[in-house]
Amino acid sequence: MSDLEQYYRVLELEPGATLEEVNQAYKDLVFVWHPDRIPKDNLRLQQKAQDKLKAINEAREKLRSLKTKPQTTLNSSPRQQEKPSQTTQQPPKQNSDLSGKDYSRANLSNKDLSGRNLSYANLSGANLSDTFMHKVNLRGANLSEANLFRANLLLADLREANLRAANLIGADLSGADLRGADLTGARIRSGERLLVKLVGTNLAGAIMPDGSIYQ
Repeated sequence: MSDLEQYYRVLELEPGATLEEVNQAYKDLVFVWHPDRIPKDNLRLQQKAQDKLKAINEAREKLRSLKTKPQTTLNSSPRQQEKPSQTTQQPPKQNSDLSGKDYSRANLSNKDLSGRNLSYANLSGANLSDTFMHKVNLRGANLSEANLFRANLLLADLREANLRAANLIGADLSGADLRGADLTGARIRSGERLLVKLVGTNLAGAIMPDGSIYQ
C-alpha cells in the first residue's frame, strides 16, 4: 500500500476523496478521538487516542498539501487575482494573529480556525456552522447573532465573549472557558432538551440565555 493510500485509509476515506471530504473526515475523527473525551485514568486509551490524533493530523496535512498544491501555480491568473476582494470570506492563515479583526457577517462555515487568535474580533452575525475551532482564542470576541450550529469549540477560550442571541444548537463546548461570557438569548435548547455539549465547560460568572448568572 502506498503512503497516499494509507493517508486516505487513516481518514477512513476512499482514494480520490475531495478536499472538503478530507476536512470533514478530519473533524469527525478528531471529535471521536480527542483525549479530553476519554477518562484520564484510562492510560491505555489515552495513549491510543494520542497516537490516533497524530496519525490523523499527519494524514490530513499530507492530503491537504497535495490537493492545494496545484492552486499555487495559478496565482498569476486573472481569476486568482480577484481573490483579495473576498478576504473576509477566506479561512484565516494558520497561526496568524487575527485579534480585533472584523469578520462580521462573514461566511466561515466549515473552515478550520483551530488554534487561531481571534480575541476581541468582530464575528457578529457570522456563519460559523460546522466550523472547527479547537483551542481557538475568542476571548472578548463579539459573536452576537452568530450561527455556531454544530461548531466544534473544544477547549476554546470564550472568556467575556458576547454570544447574545447566537445559535449554539449542536455546538460542542466541551472543556471551553466561558467565564464571564454573555449568552443572553442564545439558542441552546429545543423545548426542554439541551442541545449543546458542555462537558467540563467553565461557566463561572457567565450570563445564561435566560439572563441568570451562573454560579
